[in-house]
Amino acid sequence: MAGQQFQYDDSGNTFFYFLTSFVGLIVIPATYYLWPRDQNAEQLRLKSLRRVHGRCLWYRLRLMKSQQSIVPTLKKAALLFGWAVFLLLAYKVSKLDREYQEYNPYEVLNLDPGSSLSEIKKQYRVLSLKFHPDKGGDEATFMRIAKAYAALTNEQSRQNWEMYGNPDGPGATSFGIALPAWIVDQKNSMLVLLVYGLAFMVILPVVVGTWWYRSIRYSGDQILINTTQLFMHFMYKTPNMNMKRLAMVLTAAFEFDPRSNKEATIRPTDNIEVPQLIRELGNINVKKKEPPFCYPYSLKARVLVLAHLARMDISEELEEDQRFVVRKSPALLQEMINVGCQLTMMANSRGGFHAPRLVTIENCMKLTQMIVQGLQESKSPLLQLPHFEEEHLRYCISKKYKVRSLQDLVSLKDSDRRSMLRFLGEEKYDEVMAVLGSFPHITMDTKLQVLDDEDSNNITAGSIVTVTVTLTRKRMADMFEKEQESTPCPGEEAPTTEEAQADSSKAKTKVWQNKSKGAKKTAKSKKKKLTKKKATPAPAKTKQANGNVAGNEVVATTTSAVKEEEDEASDKGSESDEGEANKDSPSERDEDSDKQSDTEVDEMAGDDEEEWEALQQSIQRRERALLETKSKVTHPVYSLYFPEEKQEWWWLYIADRRDQTLVSMPYHVCTLKDTEEVELKFPAPSKTGNYQYSVILRSDSYLGLDQIKPLKLEVHEAKAMLDNHPQWDIPDTEEEEEEQEDSDGIEESEDDEDND
Repeated sequence: MAGQQFQYDDSGNTFFYFLTSFVGLIVIPATYYLWPRDQNAEQLRLKSLRRVHGRCLWYRLRLMKSQQSIVPTLKKAALLFGWAVFLLLAYKVSKLDREYQEYNPYEVLNLDPGSSLSEIKKQYRVLSLKFHPDKGGDEATFMRIAKAYAALTNEQSRQNWEMYGNPDGPGATSFGIALPAWIVDQKNSMLVLLVYGLAFMVILPVVVGTWWYRSIRYSGDQILINTTQLFMHFMYKTPNMNMKRLAMVLTAAFEFDPRSNKEATIRPTDNIEVPQLIRELGNINVKKKEPPFCYPYSLKARVLVLAHLARMDISEELEEDQRFVVRKSPALLQEMINVGCQLTMMANSRGGFHAPRLVTIENCMKLTQMIVQGLQESKSPLLQLPHFEEEHLRYCISKKYKVRSLQDLVSLKDSDRRSMLRFLGEEKYDEVMAVLGSFPHITMDTKLQVLDDEDSNNITAGSIVTVTVTLTRKRMADMFEKEQESTPCPGEEAPTTEEAQADSSKAKTKVWQNKSKGAKKTAKSKKKKLTKKKATPAPAKTKQANGNVAGNEVVATTTSAVKEEEDEASDKGSESDEGEANKDSPSERDEDSDKQSDTEVDEMAGDDEEEWEALQQSIQRRERALLETKSKVTHPVYSLYFPEEKQEWWWLYIADRRDQTLVSMPYHVCTLKDTEEVELKFPAPSKTGNYQYSVILRSDSYLGLDQIKPLKLEVHEAKAMLDNHPQWDIPDTEEEEEEQEDSDGIEESEDDEDND
């Protein structure tokens, strides 16, 4: 029976196969992931953003970095070197002799397959004379020739060759190890053991341990765990946190401590420059001895943040440190918001301590906007625009224009806007308009319902309420176009007085102010009242949370309106019409009422189908949202003083502003390019009554673009649970009929059997 053999590669051929495969497995994925992206595409992208973002700090830094950086060149050189090694090894492997090839005695004897026995003997005689050792030939070659001759002439050898591919019969199975034999040579044993020990007992444990101890120090958002614990301590200690206290807690993060983060630095010149900045800034609580606010790293970070908000000029060394602090701040403030939400949920579920106030969480959001734009809280949002300085604001807030926000500036006519901004030249004015036109204009629509319930519009105590918010993003430039379209051209006809009154009423509501659905419905209802009612006013209607009137009241109001119309028609009509109307019999009236009830039933069925389709669509949207992974790249933020390109994100949440509490946790909308649908869920209050909440949308990048929309909630008493559902209550008559049918069936079957 054939055995097995394991042997090292003496010639080194299989080792080259192994080495080629190993290098290929490294080089091919590394090229895909590490090869520098097309620099031309990045340059084209930056060129397209130049008109709007050309003055931004991050844009200028990106241009300088792309010109000075040699990292892409080094990456390309390393990858090209790897490909050169891979191709060299592949060429080496292609030139290696094939060791494992099928044995063919005809090839050894240089004969065609199927040659006759005489031809085989003749060829063997010729080759023997040429390669016989006694004739001065090669002994190994002669042995191969003799073996091939035996395989073709000896019957046993021929059977072995045909069955096993070898004239000698089945041989031992050989397994080659793709390592050269010198590795297990006794002379090199100490060197090999040293390399193995260094690789697997020193280098590998150090690398894995370093990675592990670094990774456990950070949370999933790459924030130090110690920083998260610090935020939780101070937010628990101070639930109501003002802006000064919030800035102190932010700059106490361990990310700014050189002992915890190597990117943070403490320079010898800080002892001179930082006190000078403190004197210029004024009161920043320097004498506060509470740790860690009194530590040097915290004090320096706080001074740099406040100097950034004041837009002060500092030295180049401090400017580099300031960019590092400012770059880290938005992520740290987002972590503070997450900590505040966790404490709020813990307070709602467990109780026993005070949750952070709503003003604390909203101050975190406001501070993020301030840091991104480099503006203090008391400054005008107009300073986000280029070429705007403090002395220019007096032109905007004058009695003639009264422009205090970006929306006020958009709502002005182009002629008034140009007149107000007369201190700007043509180029600067065009740049300001281009920047203002790139700012976002968000439309927010809300829908209130209780999912997975028979009556989705009826909110009961303790039910899970779902508020579906649809966000639509447009540019402020679209608002410019609407303003221009609304102004009549010189060649158009003058509108009538009624049209002029309607236009004036529309002009009172500015373009960016969105009317709620409730306002639209009330306006429509008022119009209907004016057209249909003239004598008696309708009784007061109790509306539900979704703004719809209860079903019985709807029927009552519609029937009363129909009666009033009939009365008016009878008063204004002729005598013949009255006579025809009086001829209607009671049966015809009953038919009319039946038709009306049938139409109402059809409408209710149609509403149920619409609700069912809406529910199915919402389920499909949730499934797609779970499977899809959207990019967080939305729109670049225009920021004159932020050192890094930032994407435009938003916070969306529901709050009770009267009690200063969160109703739903803030949802960080990071994928709003054009439209986005967000579901906010919260439990309804346990007590019945009317509640006034607010749906709030806040930007994490711009000042003055926040939106607050009222949300009315009418909570009803929950329905009592039925022990026996009506569908299982079978009347006695039905049971008797079923028994009678069963007995009749049995009797019929017996009669059939008798007849058989």
